[in-house]
Amino acid sequence: MSVLVFTENWDGKFKKLSFELVSYASKLAEMLNTSAIAMSIGTVADDELQKLGKYGAAKIIRATGEGMNILDNQTWVNSISDIAEKEKATVIVLSNNIMGKALAPRLSVRMKAGLGAGVSGLPKSTEPFVVYKKVFSGNAFADVLIRSEKKILTLSQNSFQLLEKPEVPEIMNVSVSLEAGAVKTQVKDVQKQTGKILLTDAEVVVSGGRGMKSPDNWGPLLELAELLGAATACSRPVSDEGWRPHEEHTGQTGKIIAPNLYFAFGISGATQHLAGVSSSKFIVAINSDKDAPIFEAAQYGIVGDAIKILPKLIEAVKEIKGK
Repeated sequence: MSVLVFTENWDGKFKKLSFELVSYASKLAEMLNTSAIAMSIGTVADDELQKLGKYGAAKIIRATGEGMNILDNQTWVNSISDIAEKEKATVIVLSNNIMGKALAPRLSVRMKAGLGAGVSGLPKSTEPFVVYKKVFSGNAFADVLIRSEKKILTLSQNSFQLLEKPEVPEIMNVSVSLEAGAVKTQVKDVQKQTGKILLTDAEVVVSGGRGMKSPDNWGPLLELAELLGAATACSRPVSDEGWRPHEEHTGQTGKIIAPNLYFAFGISGATQHLAGVSSSKFIVAINSDKDAPIFEAAQYGIVGDAIKILPKLIEAVKEIKGK
């Protein structure tokens, strides 16, 4: 028996998300009195794989093969399930991001495993196996009982802290042979955003809503983001009005993010918006309406005009940074 954690890599490199998953899988393995095994698909250097051992991976599997460098749900699920069977994994952990949401349901069907999607922490108990997750756009929690022998869990981002548990992991290479025509997905063009921090990767996000009153008032918000090394975001009405590009729209119908720090300037906090940012560790809300729903989700709040408060925050950040 073991816990298998699928760690996504980006061009052969791991990000905080992967280390969070391994930390979670390692603690879960402790609860089940077994070990955590990490796997990654694609070309990843040994020294990069060794980083997973820092967070408790006792064994690391590198799956490679012609055609495996392209995310094809069917072939990747086949590879993950085959390795899970060989390693006698009873629990498989993935991230609750775009990739995890694509792979987990297929994996659940293939392995006849119960699926706990978007869990927010370690199981409350292992006998019976009960996990909890956010529901109703983060306004409540639900306990989910998984009765099947095998279980698939997708972990919400930023819901588990990084825990170092240094191991000297065994690295095992698995060569995946695919039949001709097995890969149905074709990548014809790749366009990567450069010159700015990706919203989904950012540790700090500075976001604005209709309380900014006009696209002409966005300069100070962009300045604050640059000072903090943050990504910029906006609410849906702002992107719908064309004040900011649609790729910055966060919320239920936009991008789901989970930064360590989220600034909300002039955002009232509609349920749809909070659904996309509620996993942030800390939310700082600035709004002139003291009854705005955003204050219920925020850890810190300032009641006031965002346009007047922004310059003061910029001044304070510059003072701290010595600029």
